[in-house]
This record gives sequence, structure tokens and C-alpha cells, in this order.
Amino acid sequence: METKKNEARAGLLYGIGAYGMWGLVPLFWPLVKPAGAVEILAHRMVWSLAVVGLALLALRRWGWIRDLVRSPRKLGLIAVAAAVISVNWGLYIWAVNNGRVVESSLGYFINPLVTIALGVLVLKERLRRAQWVAVGVAFVAVAVLSVSAGRPPWISLTLAFSFGLYGLVKKQVNIGGLESLAAETAVQFLPALGYLLWLNSSGSLAFGAHGAGHAALLAATGLVTAIPLICFGAAAIRVPLSTLGLLQYLAPVFQFLLGILYFHEAMPAERWAGFSLVWLALTILTWDALRTARRSRAAVEAAKVTHVTEATAPGTALGTATAEAASPAPSGTS
Repeated sequence: METKKNEARAGLLYGIGAYGMWGLVPLFWPLVKPAGAVEILAHRMVWSLAVVGLALLALRRWGWIRDLVRSPRKLGLIAVAAAVISVNWGLYIWAVNNGRVVESSLGYFINPLVTIALGVLVLKERLRRAQWVAVGVAFVAVAVLSVSAGRPPWISLTLAFSFGLYGLVKKQVNIGGLESLAAETAVQFLPALGYLLWLNSSGSLAFGAHGAGHAALLAATGLVTAIPLICFGAAAIRVPLSTLGLLQYLAPVFQFLLGILYFHEAMPAERWAGFSLVWLALTILTWDALRTARRSRAAVEAAKVTHVTEATAPGTALGTATAEAASPAPSGTS
């Protein structure tokens, strides 16, 4: 029992660490200026492959490559995942370095709602009433934000839908997080390296042109990508999915607070109204998820009790054996 508690505590800390790092990452991207967003993205792809390659080498986890290569369908899905996450990473880096941290955080706030919508549209899933209400409130929130800004929140929507599609594709591939990142960055590696070589040949490469410290920061993009993912993987095997679902809100909360308190981005009343509606939708969604999980656990417990009762009832094999074991021994025996 004590071991389970320690594992759960460690899993919680890993989860907080993962989402906390993702939430604080807007502090990192401005450090690698004056490199442009596309060059930063290319470095992230190249150095991430190096980091996850070393991690897999240390763990000796290579068997998945053979299975992946033998499945053209999975290879195609990995390529799609690599393309979609490239859009997500690149846009996020650009948005942070162009003063759009708050709008970026909105994308990850509405991502769970986009994931639900994709489940309906692509997987033909059926929503519960509370989920429909949450999606409807989120739609109103996007409308309010669009009217107040004079345009749709395209950064938020692109980040939310790209990450939602990424999750959908990864669900179909069904391989581990570290392995998946290795496969995706392997797809990204050659185009990214080619772009960096082209920048170098044209004299536009920032890497090495602004000192060793700046070059080290660009190389550290691999660690910035891989370390939170490794922590997330460690959390996922130790804590319930419902706990991870709640922890995921840490990242956009931290990003939102950084946008307001550190980067001093504007938050007019209309924007507060839109964000408040999004938070209302997430509250409804979280309440429904917790209620459903509690009912599911209760149903499982009830089924276990019913199974045990039926199995030990008189007339069943286990019931007969139980009755015989409980009855007193015949007199005269020693």
C-alpha cells in the first residue's frame, strides 16, 4: 500500500513537472532571438531527434522500429503527425515571440473541447448532454472573441485544431510517447537540417553568429521538447487518466498568467468575457468527466460485489466449497 502511495505521489509530481514546464516555455523562446521562428523550429526538430535518440539508446528501446517499418499505414500516420505538430510548434514559437502569449494560451484552453468535436466529426462518438452544453458555450466564446477583436482568434483555433488532430493521429498509431517523438522528429529531421544548411549558405543562419551562449540555447530546444514529454510519460503510468485530465489545465493557466503579468499583454473587458465563457465550458466539461468517472467506478464495484455474491451462493461450485469449509468437522475425527 505504501509503495502504491509513493508511486502515485511521484506520478503527481511528474505530471505537475511536465505541464508546469509546458506552461513556462513562453519564457524560453524569446531567449533564442534574433533567430526567426522557422529557424528555431528547425533547430527544435534536429536537436529533439538527438535527445530522444540518446534516451532510447540508454533505455535500449529499439524493437518498436521494426514493427513501425513493417506497417505502411503507421508510417503514413507518423508523417501526418509530424506535419501537424510542425504547424503547431512553429505557430506557437512565432506567436510567443510576437506578443501573442494570451491568445496562444486560449488555444490550449479550448483544445479539450476541440478534441471532443473531432471525436464526434471523425470517430462518430456520441456526446453526453453536458458535453454538448460545454461545446456550445465554447462556440459562443469564440464568437465573442471574434467580434471583440474584429477577426476570429486564428492563432488559438489553429493551435487547438492542430494539437487536436495530432492527438487523434497519435491515437491511431498507438506507440509510446518517446518512441512517437523519435519517429516524428526522424521525419522532420532532413527537411529541418536542409533548411538550416540553406540558411548557412545564404549567410542568414543565427546559430553560431551570436556567441556560444546563444548557440547553446538553440541546441537546448531539444531538451525543452523532450524533458516534459519524458515526465509526462512517467506520470501517465502512475496516476489515473482523470488526474492527468485536470493537470493539463496547468499549462494554459501558466501561459495565460505569463501573458498578462510578465509580458503585459492587453486584456480588455471583451477578452475577459470570452475567456470567462471558455473557463465556464471547461468547468462543465470537467464536472461531467468527474461525475462519469465516479459512476463508472461505482458500477464496477457493484458488478464485483454481484459477481462474488453469485459465485458464493448455495448451489454453485464455489458456494458449495465455501459452505463445506465453513461447516464444523464431523464428530469422531481427530
